[in-house]
Formats: sequence, C-alpha cells, structure tokens
Amino acid sequence: MSRAETKTARLLLIEDLLLSHPEGLSQAELARNLGVNRSTINRYLPDIPAHIYIDDLDGCRWKIDRQAYLVNVHFNLNEAMAVHLAARLLATRMDRLNPYAASALSKLGLSLQSLAPQISDHITRSAEVMNGRGQKQDLVYLQALEKLTLAWAENRKVRVWHRSEKEQEVHDYLFSPYFIEPNAIGQSTYVFGLREPPGEIRTFKIERIERVEILRETYVIPNDFDPQEILADAWGIWFTRDEPVEVKLIFHPRVAHRVGETRWHRSEQVELQEDGSLLWRALIAQPREMMPWVRGWGADVEVLKPQWMRDEISNEAKELMEIYFGDNTRSKG
Repeated sequence: MSRAETKTARLLLIEDLLLSHPEGLSQAELARNLGVNRSTINRYLPDIPAHIYIDDLDGCRWKIDRQAYLVNVHFNLNEAMAVHLAARLLATRMDRLNPYAASALSKLGLSLQSLAPQISDHITRSAEVMNGRGQKQDLVYLQALEKLTLAWAENRKVRVWHRSEKEQEVHDYLFSPYFIEPNAIGQSTYVFGLREPPGEIRTFKIERIERVEILRETYVIPNDFDPQEILADAWGIWFTRDEPVEVKLIFHPRVAHRVGETRWHRSEQVELQEDGSLLWRALIAQPREMMPWVRGWGADVEVLKPQWMRDEISNEAKELMEIYFGDNTRSKG
C-alpha cells in the first residue's frame, strides 16, 4: 500500500473512531488506537475533512460535526419508495416547515432520475411542496429540534425552557434526550428523556419549547429504556406506569367496514355483530388521548366503556343539542 493510500485509510479510521466517540478523542488517544506516533496524527491535520474539527475548549479533542457529516446510504427502488411514503406522511401530518425533510426528499428524487424518472419527478415535486409557503414557519421549533437532535446524537444533556400548557408559564429543566417521536394526532413532535426535577422519564412537546441550551455534561441512556415498550399501550404518546384501561366501543353498520379495515391499536379486538355493527375493544394507557378520534365518528359510535368517557361524550352531545336546537333565535342571527 502506498503512502497516500495509507493516509486515506487512516483518515477513514479516524472518522470511524470519532463517530463512535461523541465526546471526542485526544491526539494521543487517536495515535494509540491507530498504532502510530502522535507526530503522524499531527501531519494529517491539513488533510482532515471539514466535518472533523478540533475542540480547543475541550482539551484540543478531535470531534466530528454530526450536523455536517453526510451519511452514505444506498436504497433500492422499493426502499426509496418507503422513504418517500414516510416523508409524505410527515409532510401531511406535521404543520410546521421542516427543510431537512424537504432536502432529504429532494436528494432522493435526484438519485432516482436514471432508475425511475417518473417517480423521481413526483418525489422532487413533493419536496418542493414540503418546502413551500403552505407550511407554518416556526424558527423557534426548528432550532429546538436541531439542538435536541444533536444532543441526542452526542449524549449531551440540555437545559430546556418549556411553556406549560395550562398555566402558559415557562419553566426550565435539566434534560437528557432519550427519544424523539412524532404524533400524528396533534400534528406535533415530542422528546422523551430524563427530566431533572423530578429525576424521572418525562416528555416535552417540542412545539412548546422556547429555548434549548446544549451542555457539556454527558449522559447514558439506560439499557432497559425501550420506547416501543413505553408506548406499547399508548394511543399516541401519552403513557403511564399504571395498568391500561379497557375501552369498548360499538360502531354503526354504516361505518363498520371502514373501522374494521384499519388496525387502530396493537391490542384491539373487533367482533362483527349480527346487526352489522362492530364491537371494538382495546387496552389503552390514557384513554383521554383518544377522545378526539372517538368524537370524530360522531353518531356512528357509542361508548360502552369506560363509564367516564361515556358520560363525557353524552354530556357533549347534550351541549351540541343546546347549541343547535336550544335557541332558534341564535341560529337565525
């Protein structure tokens, strides 16, 4: 192997080492891992790519700029279509502008120009729509998402300033990001992690985060943390340590087929009744989270359990009757 080939190979090894060490490595640590002299590492300085930098504030440690690093990924046609569908779903269910999703879709479209030009054209158009004026521009949200993503990638704690839903007051917390999850129900994005106080797993709606400061302090995600397990009984993103609650609904025959052709929850059980109606059961962590979905079926669904949900829907139906039929003069105004 020539000297140039050796240098190229070692630069790639340095890149791999830094990717696996978010905290960075000193020149001595790099030399020890590569089995070379420290002076050899020093000679590579003029040739390091732009996404590798030396952090002078952290003991001159070599680090990777994870926001600038380009991931090399290859898709076949069906995999590319799966990414396209995921990005389109994101675009239709999230109301805020996300230029990164649009950029990723645009790159996907360009990569398919030779393989499938007609699909490439539609993917490129989708990217243009996602980056258009129809989406809500929220720079505070985008900056919060960027910083939380970087902190999660580098296992670094953050301080977040979060606006509470009820009091609309802003509180700051020390936070360790464990997972980021979109929620189609509320067209929003949530971050899960360890919040201090109280030193327990909590979620923040990123749209309510007004500021994020990335700290130097690092954290380790516990081995037993599994977001799939935590959200297993959730309707969306609301979870609880308590036992899930049985929800029982009966759907009118006119919508029974529509309800039955979609799997709405992993625990659901459906039974077609003799009259054509559909009995739907599921164990839900926080049934209140599914209330908008239940309301959306209107008179085509009846809540059988839990009783508090049945009572709330019944009371709302009475209020609607009052609004539309209780005061005839109001409707004529």
